[in-house]
Amino acid sequence: MGWETEMVTVKDVPADLFIEKLAKYLKSRVPTIKPPEWALFVKTGPNREKPPENPDWWYVRAASILRKLYLANEPMGIETFRVIYGGLQRSGFAPPHFKRSGGSAIRKILQQLEAAGLIMKIGNRGRIITPQGRSLLDRVAWEVFQELVKQKPGLAKYGSQKIYKTIGGGEK
Repeated sequence: MGWETEMVTVKDVPADLFIEKLAKYLKSRVPTIKPPEWALFVKTGPNREKPPENPDWWYVRAASILRKLYLANEPMGIETFRVIYGGLQRSGFAPPHFKRSGGSAIRKILQQLEAAGLIMKIGNRGRIITPQGRSLLDRVAWEVFQELVKQKPGLAKYGSQKIYKTIGGGEK
């Protein structure tokens, strides 16, 4: 496989930077993804004491769900996401127990992503990412990678030959 065919994927960039960039993209360019009225007041699960402090948490969660679907090798359903986003609930003096996250927000986000054409349902098995969604995530990963290369030029050797040459790298 030559330099021309290699590309940066979601696996190649830091998750926090990628999710932040994708959340901004979803908020500004995907009109079907928008938080319902109750999203400002709802807790994300029984193990949380308060609603999220970030007013754009809906877009961050949608970006996180998209990333998880991209990395998954099989369809994922609402219950799987409830476990992923769940956590330990404190019970006073008793030891904490694991509680799944609330399912309503996850369900609405999955429905909105499906309406946007970024994911699709596979019968009763769950949802997978569509080629359009995979393309979007790869494009955002490429943008994040380019920003990282501007900050740390040494990372350019992990990208395509075009970036490597633009910062003055040699042939590999």
